[in-house]
Amino acid sequence: MANIAFIGLGNMGGPMAANLLKAGHSVKAFDLVPEALKQLAEQGAEVAETAIDAVQQAEFVITMLPAGKHVAELFLGEQGILPHINDGALVIDCSTIDTATVLRVAAAATERGLAILDAPVSGGVAAATAGTLTFMCGGKADAVERAKTVLQDMGKNTFLAGDHSAGQVAKMCNNMLLAVQMIGTAEALQLGVNNGLDPKVLSEIMLQSSGRNWSLEVYNPYPGVMENAPASNDFKPGFMVNLMIKDLGLAMENSVATHSATPMGALARSLYASHGAQGNGQLDFSSILNLLRS
Repeated sequence: MANIAFIGLGNMGGPMAANLLKAGHSVKAFDLVPEALKQLAEQGAEVAETAIDAVQQAEFVITMLPAGKHVAELFLGEQGILPHINDGALVIDCSTIDTATVLRVAAAATERGLAILDAPVSGGVAAATAGTLTFMCGGKADAVERAKTVLQDMGKNTFLAGDHSAGQVAKMCNNMLLAVQMIGTAEALQLGVNNGLDPKVLSEIMLQSSGRNWSLEVYNPYPGVMENAPASNDFKPGFMVNLMIKDLGLAMENSVATHSATPMGALARSLYASHGAQGNGQLDFSSILNLLRS
């Protein structure tokens, strides 16, 4: 079992850290929200007074933060943790952030002689809780193999996408495709309903036809079709609209930087931004159906 520092106990980080505790690892945690620390302490975690305190004895340093600016500040700021991480420790940043920040932090960590991975996740809060996340890693192959010691207790799939920042590129590509899929699925279902079709019957037809996709099969956006989907629970997330807007923004920034044509991604971002601006940012991303209904 490993000594792990875990920084960032939000909707995703909290359940991930809890699964590490359930697997028998020693977890020393830090978060700016006292209640999040209290909840994890009740499950057996040690509470650190500062982020620096959290990392000083750790074999693995795992971070799950909201945005690139938070990751840069945590590692490279005036009170940054990078100088205080043990020699030989492996850093695993599971945040979904911009590639420029990933490369900047990776360069600083490498200069210090530390192994580091960007390892954003797919699966949302449900998978974080169930321990079935998918990790998309950017870094060195030996670091990924070593990381599996802890990643396997939080997820069911770990991929090496390429060198530093490749994990973030894989994540943005996946979530851009997911957004396009979800909008198309919701659009098709609403068209059928507007013509008098039962959305459950239409879903069954499309699942056995060429329109089959993950959103239709696992995360149906029409209320009442799939009992356990957010759509059947007042669109409680899940994966929030605001997070999809963030991820699509990262994809669009990258598409500009790499001169990539992403017309469907740009349209998806525009539609989700409109939906979020109407006060729906805290709803599940499948609630895009409501934008199409109106």
